[in-house]
Amino acid sequence: MECLGAILASVVAETCRGMCSRAETTMFRSNTKTLNRELERLKKVRSKVHEDLNKLGNQEKSFKQKIMIWLRKVEENVSIGEMILEKRSSCAILVSDKSVAVLEEIKRLEEQGHELLIETSVVESSTERVELVLGPSLTKKENVQKIGVWSMGGVGKTTLIRTLNNELFKQGGTQQFALVVWVTVSKEFDLRKIQMDIATRMGITLTSNEREDIGKTIHDRLAKLRSFLLILDDVWKPIDLDSLGIPSASEGFKDFKVVLTSRRLELDGCLQEKEAWELFCHNAGVLANSDEVKPLAMDVSRECGGLPLAIITIGRATSSRAPSVDTEEKIFGTLKLSYDFLQDKTKDCFLFCALFPEDFSIKVNELIMHWVVEGFLDEQQPYEDLMNEGVTLVDRLKDSCLLEEGDSPDTVKMHDVVRDFAIWIISPPNEGCRSLVMAGRGLREIPQHKFVPSLQRISLMANKLNTLPDHVVECVETSVLLLQKNTYIKEVPHGFLQAFPNLIILDLSGVRIRTLPDSVLNLHNLRSLVLRNCKSLRNMPSLESLVKLQILDLHESAIKELPRGFEALISLRYIFLSNTHQLQSIPAGTIVGLSSLEVLDMSGSSYRWGFKGQEREGQATLEEVTCLPQLQFLAIKLLDVLSFSYEFNPLIKRLRTFQLLFSPILSALPRGTGKGCVAISNVNVSEASIGWLLVHVTSLCLMHSEGLNAMFKNLVTKSKISFVAVKSLSFHHCPSLSFSGGYKAKRDLFPNLEEISLVNVNLKIIGELNDFLGLRFKKLKLLHVFDCRQLKYIFSYKTLAGSLPNLEEIKVRSCRNLEELFNFSSAPVRVSAKSLLPKLSVITH
Repeated sequence: MECLGAILASVVAETCRGMCSRAETTMFRSNTKTLNRELERLKKVRSKVHEDLNKLGNQEKSFKQKIMIWLRKVEENVSIGEMILEKRSSCAILVSDKSVAVLEEIKRLEEQGHELLIETSVVESSTERVELVLGPSLTKKENVQKIGVWSMGGVGKTTLIRTLNNELFKQGGTQQFALVVWVTVSKEFDLRKIQMDIATRMGITLTSNEREDIGKTIHDRLAKLRSFLLILDDVWKPIDLDSLGIPSASEGFKDFKVVLTSRRLELDGCLQEKEAWELFCHNAGVLANSDEVKPLAMDVSRECGGLPLAIITIGRATSSRAPSVDTEEKIFGTLKLSYDFLQDKTKDCFLFCALFPEDFSIKVNELIMHWVVEGFLDEQQPYEDLMNEGVTLVDRLKDSCLLEEGDSPDTVKMHDVVRDFAIWIISPPNEGCRSLVMAGRGLREIPQHKFVPSLQRISLMANKLNTLPDHVVECVETSVLLLQKNTYIKEVPHGFLQAFPNLIILDLSGVRIRTLPDSVLNLHNLRSLVLRNCKSLRNMPSLESLVKLQILDLHESAIKELPRGFEALISLRYIFLSNTHQLQSIPAGTIVGLSSLEVLDMSGSSYRWGFKGQEREGQATLEEVTCLPQLQFLAIKLLDVLSFSYEFNPLIKRLRTFQLLFSPILSALPRGTGKGCVAISNVNVSEASIGWLLVHVTSLCLMHSEGLNAMFKNLVTKSKISFVAVKSLSFHHCPSLSFSGGYKAKRDLFPNLEEISLVNVNLKIIGELNDFLGLRFKKLKLLHVFDCRQLKYIFSYKTLAGSLPNLEEIKVRSCRNLEELFNFSSAPVRVSAKSLLPKLSVITH
């Protein structure tokens, strides 16, 4: 402090020496205004850096020390700057050279602070410097900048670099890299996708301008880091690191490393012919150099392309004078051990996954539906039990390392080597071609020469096919035809489907067809017709002959009415009509006879179900739905909550899951939790009697609705029970709702609430819900408050007197009058939020 005092005295003496002219005074005012502005900017950066400092883990000691040094320098210069500004009223003088130096130092510290924030963003808990990836260990050389790891699939390239990654993860803040980025590239190289993966890993939120030149954005952010490591796994094509946005050594960036793995040795060098021959001879022995064998052996060695595993395997096979060299069996031997331990039905489920493209994230629910139709699961089970069994099988395959987590929730994918192994199993050599798998190859035309009568499954999904041929060789054994994600296909020719008379599964999801050909009527064995995301599909032929059809998926199609002959689909079990925004007509009598129907999913559909006596002329009513004896899952939109009376209680009781939206206009059903989700939107509910329904509801959302006070008063005063099933409660855009309704709830109306969401609601404190609904928040885990403009603080001591023992997360946004989160001024003794909120770990503001 003495040193600081000496500096301050010196600066003040300099700046207060003598009176200045009018011009000098003007310059002084300008400079002090600049100094004041820069000080405020530095203080804001200091505050953000200080917040981030508290988030860093214990492994970031060296980085924490760097921040602490910066903060000390900031404190010193802020004090000097503030003392200069304090003298400005009495000393209208020109800022001296030392004062200018302080201003420059403040600017420099602000710039350093921004750099620290960038670096902190990739080392704090939300974006760790290194993400843990399970695997063994590795020793790395410090003097190498670019490292290529190459071998045939299955040798262990990915395992090897996981080692590097995880050793760095263990070292935490003591390791040399400010950021380690892992990206899986895969065969279908997509520069923009790789760039987006890198940006996401860095925690970059891209503006519209940055999206146009994402490479430059990545370059600029990486250039500000002191060091980084980029790992590119499974590279199949040459990658221009400059285009990717990676700073180069030629620009003066030396503290970086790039590691890539590849099966394609030409990408980064491979064994030369001489080296390959020497390795082959080493494993093949003297036989390879005999006059008789050497020419053939050299040809075999060349065919290995310098690939060490192939050279070693074939060389050893040659040394044993095996009559036939089954290289693949040796390479896949380890995987086959895992596969052989599976039960037969689990094997079938695993092999089906090979039909999807390499490195493709497969949605688990869609995969299970395919398994059901193929007969791999006991289809006599109810829908929910089938899904549970399917998830169990997925977990079993994960445990066997034959499947892994996908890139998004509820998805799985196959490692590329595991997929190659599965394809090897489903189309063994010398046994005829049983499966044609050319998914994700970038094909623009159907490979007609590949179509042979023995084919059982065909997967051409995720290609770039423009057209389908009108005629191909007849494949009478083909049961599965997957053509989804061929977004350029606009038509399915009449003759094309005639080549596959015994199809069980036809998947055309994501194609641009406007209609289906009449030849679909000849697919008498069809059990699954998937037209998901066919956004141009408006018309369909009659389906009356598809009497074995079990699954019809028209999610997000453009149909305006259900296909003709729908009532004849007596085997139909699952109908997916979600997000059919143009669906207006379901003729009366269409579904009443579908006695096998278990799932009717119309979430997000524009069709609104009416009630008997008030329906639109000729349209199906909710009473028809009550006649479906096997129905388990129901997601629909209803016109009127007042007409939804107790007579529908038997239907609600027997459903395992339901999602009901009561709204006269087109609106989406908010995502809920649990068995029963109910949303009421743009409806006057003052006379609604829904107590009987709330007994079964787990998630209740009220949006843009009037009469809420009257409805809740009715619940509070007339209901003798609490609604223990409700775990999620939401009020969205209900400005007329008053929490001082003149009555007091004598019991907690929703004692098991785990989530509360309040959006644009007039309340000053969350505690107002205590009197209004008797809420005690004992089970509350998540509180979301958005755009509540009168809200002054979240909880008072009175509200928390009994504590909120389970509250884990608070999200508060756009509450402009919020003064503080917790107001404990009324507490008789000094208390802390931690003692009253023991599990609170996340506050987002």
